[in-house]
Amino acid sequence: MSHVLVSVAWPYANGDLHVGHLAGAYLPADIFARYHRLRGNHVLMVSGSDSHGTPVTIKADQEGVTPHQVFAKYHSRFLSAQQKIGISYSLFTHTDTENHHRVGQDIFLRLYECGHLYRQTQRLLFSESEDRFLPDRYVEGTCPNCGYESARGDQCDNCGKLLDALELIDPRSKTDGSTPVVRETEHYFLDLEGFAQQLADYLATDKDHWRSNVIHFARNYVAGGLKGRPITRDISWGIPVPLPGWEHKALYVWFEAVIGYLSASIEWAKNEGTPDAWKAWWYDPDALTYYFIGKDNIPFHAIIWPAELMGIGRLYDSNPANRLNLPYDVPANEFLNIESRQFSKSRSWAIWLPDILERYDPDAIRFYVTSIMPETRDSDFDWDDFVQRNNNELVATWGNLANRMLGFAYKRFGAVVPDPGVLRTADQELLQAVEAGFATVGERLAACQFRAALAEALALARSANKYLDTQAPWFEVDRNPDDAAKTVFTTLRAIDNLKTLFAPFLPFSSERLHGFLGYDRPLFGELAIRSFEEQAFSHDALVYDPTGATGRWERSQLPAGQPLRPPEPLFRKLEPTLSEEERARLGN
Repeated sequence: MSHVLVSVAWPYANGDLHVGHLAGAYLPADIFARYHRLRGNHVLMVSGSDSHGTPVTIKADQEGVTPHQVFAKYHSRFLSAQQKIGISYSLFTHTDTENHHRVGQDIFLRLYECGHLYRQTQRLLFSESEDRFLPDRYVEGTCPNCGYESARGDQCDNCGKLLDALELIDPRSKTDGSTPVVRETEHYFLDLEGFAQQLADYLATDKDHWRSNVIHFARNYVAGGLKGRPITRDISWGIPVPLPGWEHKALYVWFEAVIGYLSASIEWAKNEGTPDAWKAWWYDPDALTYYFIGKDNIPFHAIIWPAELMGIGRLYDSNPANRLNLPYDVPANEFLNIESRQFSKSRSWAIWLPDILERYDPDAIRFYVTSIMPETRDSDFDWDDFVQRNNNELVATWGNLANRMLGFAYKRFGAVVPDPGVLRTADQELLQAVEAGFATVGERLAACQFRAALAEALALARSANKYLDTQAPWFEVDRNPDDAAKTVFTTLRAIDNLKTLFAPFLPFSSERLHGFLGYDRPLFGELAIRSFEEQAFSHDALVYDPTGATGRWERSQLPAGQPLRPPEPLFRKLEPTLSEEERARLGN
C-alpha cells in the first residue's frame, strides 16, 4: 500500500463555486482519491478556502463589510456545496486558522534564515484618491504579452502569463477607475533565480507521466529566465510578516496559500490525535504527491511551490536527511466554457454549484462533468448535451441495467441472488470482460485520465446490456428456470463489479446500489462538516472519515443466496425542455 497525497486548489472565498471549479480541480481530485482508497492506499486529501486573497478584500469593499465576514460566508457555502456534490476531503479547512498562520510564518522564517529571501525597494502603483498602495488584484490594464484589456496586476487570465502590475499598459484602479501613480516601498522577495538549476533538473527528469501541456509550460517558463518575486505586501488582511518592524505588512497570498497543503496536512494529523502522521506523506520518498489545479495555477504549483519546498528542505523534523517531497504530478486541467462562451462572473455567465445542486442529483452532475472534463484542452458545458448524456448514457445504459435486473431478481427469484450452478461460456465471457475493467479502468484512473476511464466503464455496461438482451431471462424464467438463474446471477455479479468501477465517479448511486445488492456495511465512509477548537477560535471544516468503509477495487464476490433489498431507480430521466430553461437562466 502506498501513501498518496491529493492536494486540491484552494478557492478564493469571495463567491460561490461554479462548475468550472468542479471540472478544473475538485471533481478530478475526488475521483482520484476515491479510486486510491478503493485500492487500499493511504490517501490524504487536503484543501481549504483561500481567505486572504485580495479578491476577498475587493468583495468586502464592494459590500461594505469586513474581509472576515466575506470569507466566513463563502467558506460556509463551500463546505455545504462540496458535501452535497461528494468531494471527500480528509480535511477542507481555510487559511485564517491559527495553525496556518503559524506554519506560514515558520516557512517564511526558514527561508529567511537559509538566505533564500532578500529585501528590495519596490516601485508599486499607489492610488492617490484612496491614499494606499494598490494590491495587484486592485489593478487592471492591458496585458503586454497578448493585449488582453482586462489583465490583472498579477496574472493575465487570457494567456496565463504572470505579471508585475507595473507591466500593465494603461493601468487603472478597480475600486474607482482612477489612474494610479508609482511610489516606492520595501518588501521581501523569494530568490527564484537561485533555484533555477534545481528547478530545471527537477522538471527534466522522471516527468513522462505529466501532461504534455503542463510539463512544456513549466520547462519553458524556467528556461525563459526566473526572477525574484515579492512575498510580502502592503495590506493589513493576511498573515503578518514575522519580523520586528514588519508586522504592518502581510505575507503575499500567492506565497502563503500554497503552504496550505502542508499546513492542512499538519492540522489533519493534529485533529486525528496523531500529530506526526502527516510526515508519512511529506517525508517518505515513496509517497506520491499530486496537485489538482486549473491551468492558470501551473506556475505556482510546478515552479514556485517546488522552489519553496527546496528552500526549506526539512521542517519540524530533526533528521537532516529528510527533505519535504516535491510534487510527483501536477495534473492541471484546462478551462470549462459554458455554451461555447467563457465563464464571466460580471456578466453572470456561470453555472453556480449551489444553484445546480438544487435541481439535479449530484451523480448526474458528476457524470456529465467527468464526461466533458477539460483534461488536455478547453471543453464546453452544453445543456442539450447534459440532458442527452443523462438520458441516453447514465439512465438508459447504466441505470436501466441495474434497475431492470434487480427488479426482476427481486420479484421472480424470491428477493435473493439465485444459485447459478455451472456457468455457461457466455456467462464466463461477460464476467471476464467486466472484471478486466479493474485493470483497464484502474490504469486510466491512476494516470488521471478520467474521461477515458468513465468511457471504458460505460462500454462495459453496454456489454452487460447486450448480454442481458441476448439471454432474455424474462422469457426463460418459466420454461427454463435454471438458465434464467444463470443469467440473473451473472448479470448481478456484473452489476456488482460495475458498481465498483463507477463508484469513484458516482459515489451516491453506487452506495445506494451497494445496499440494494444486500450489503450491510457501506461502500464509502462518512463525509461531514465538523467544528474544531483552536486557542483563539473554532472553525468549521469538511472531513471524510473512512471508518466503516468496505469498498475494495476487486472483483465481485456476491454470493448465491444473498438477500436483496427492494430496488428503486438510481437516476432520473430529464425532460428535453430543461435545456432551454437552463439557458434562459444564464446571463440573468
